[in-house]
Amino acid sequence: MPMMHLPERLEAVSGLDLHMHSTASDGALTPGALVALCHSRGVTHMALTDHDTLAGVDEASTAAEQFGIRLLPAAELSAQWRGLTIHVVALLPTGPSVEMDDALAAQAEARVARSKEIARRLEAIGLENALTRAREQAGSERPLGRPDFARALVEAGVVPDMATAFKKHLGAGKRGDVKAHWPYLSDVIDWTLQSNGVAVLAHPLRYGLTRRKRGLLLDSFAEAGGEAAELVSGFQNADVTRDLARQLDERGLYGSLGSDFHFPGGHLAPGSMSPVSRCDVLPVWRHPRLHDFAG
Repeated sequence: MPMMHLPERLEAVSGLDLHMHSTASDGALTPGALVALCHSRGVTHMALTDHDTLAGVDEASTAAEQFGIRLLPAAELSAQWRGLTIHVVALLPTGPSVEMDDALAAQAEARVARSKEIARRLEAIGLENALTRAREQAGSERPLGRPDFARALVEAGVVPDMATAFKKHLGAGKRGDVKAHWPYLSDVIDWTLQSNGVAVLAHPLRYGLTRRKRGLLLDSFAEAGGEAAELVSGFQNADVTRDLARQLDERGLYGSLGSDFHFPGGHLAPGSMSPVSRCDVLPVWRHPRLHDFAG
């Protein structure tokens, strides 16, 4: 049987990943296959955090029970803050509330409207039948995301690779970066709290913010009821991690850890991320609402 108790400090943890994606959104593995991969890599505690949906949680829960893994239902919710698209991981130990169900339905509608607008903008730069091409890349009827359009751009020969697709057309501030359909950050946090969940600011180092503006984001997040942020998301510089830890500690925020895994074969894998140096930030699993998950 796997170890089923998490340590008291962030730097002592192993076998945990609280940010991963499956085919329920823009991941490459089915929820069950993702759980199986987690088991093979020694992950004992995990969260499935598909974009704006809990559609993969039931399948993942069945597989997690078979493998003896503790699974935390969750979703990575899209929001807007000061003109930026911000992501919030909603950790939902008791599952979603009626309000969250309604919110996720609204998010699905927002994704449809957003996809149409992204397609319109990309057609203007030469990607013909952009919506159809993105749907082909998705391979299912799930809501489309920017990675689907990025793969469509590559397949059509408009750009040589995914990185260029985001750098030129889909990254923050580019033509394909459509954020007007997302709810406000405070609304997303409120949905999470109404579901007895814990709102975690996803990958705060990836928004291209200065340290000062990142502090303002963390302030807004905390003031709205957010209680944690990802101290580590995949691999990152140790000095930057220590600096972010100081920012979280100053605001009394818990720290979370996740790989943001999407597909096999890349530099990330379930449970793989930079280590945490000793710090005063409490692990998010020490939050009272996550007591049962921690073991």
